[in-house]
Amino acid sequence: MRKLKLIWDFRGPEALKTAEHHVIHLKEYSERQSNNVYAIDHEVINEVHVIAFMVIDEEDKIYFRDSLKPHRGEWMDS
Repeated sequence: MRKLKLIWDFRGPEALKTAEHHVIHLKEYSERQSNNVYAIDHEVINEVHVIAFMVIDEEDKIYFRDSLKPHRGEWMDS
């Protein structure tokens, strides 16, 4: 089964702090769900662009998309 990386983009001088805080909420949310979540973290793209992300199964994409409203998604390589 394919994996999907749901992504939230944060930009500006406070992007890192905002993304780190968003990750906390994503982890809290995933603890309440029965769906498979494979990773939740953040990644610094550059000093003013940081992403928070969650990796899920393809079959759960509609559920998470509708409930969490990510900015975008990317298919993960197998």
